[in-house]
Amino acid sequence: MELHHKLQHDIPDIEEKIGYVFRDKMLLTLAFVHRSFINENREFIQRHNERLEFLGDSVLGLLVAEHLYCHLPDVPEGELSYLRSRLVEASSCISYALKLSLGSYVLLGKGERMNDGRGRDSILSDLFEALIGAIYLDGGIAAAKEFLFKHFDTEMQDILSRPEQNWKALLQDYAQRRYQQAPLYQVIQESGPDHSKLFEISVTINDEEWGRGTGPSKKEAQQAAAADAAKRLNINPS
Repeated sequence: MELHHKLQHDIPDIEEKIGYVFRDKMLLTLAFVHRSFINENREFIQRHNERLEFLGDSVLGLLVAEHLYCHLPDVPEGELSYLRSRLVEASSCISYALKLSLGSYVLLGKGERMNDGRGRDSILSDLFEALIGAIYLDGGIAAAKEFLFKHFDTEMQDILSRPEQNWKALLQDYAQRRYQQAPLYQVIQESGPDHSKLFEISVTINDEEWGRGTGPSKKEAQQAAAADAAKRLNINPS
């Protein structure tokens, strides 16, 4: 079965997982079309999900901002901004998409399918935001809000309850003590549209690569790479 036909066939399964039935099935389909698939299948589909992802990013930010504003009345603006960033950052969107097991439905080009997982985090993050955008266009802000907090309220509370660990500082201390040198961070690749870049960064110590990480900014990707390295080196926060 052709991949685009299989996606049409899978729509009822996707709707059951997300708990929302689309009036416009094409919006749901579009949320699962990656740019790489368009490049190889223009005779079947002419649009991909990046515009929906752009919209969904804003809808997600608004919903989370409203939620924090209403539920944390005594928290100042600066801290609210920080908390919002943690709930909408790429790693959080990836965890939301993984919870619903949505990744297998994404239409990818052959090259991307053979890419052995590289860049898949970006694909999942973009998919989740595109899905939020699609639900918003199909059912309005109330439908998007119900979807978000019905499925992910527990995950959001868990994220907010965990103190953010400064993995870069831990790795820096380790490298200085053991090798008398600082870790070296290098950008491996950049992907995604200009409004939603994703960076992949590696970290090496003493000329040996110990970790890789991705994020919507170089700073977040470096933190993710440092966390990966800390795990491999068995560096535990005190």
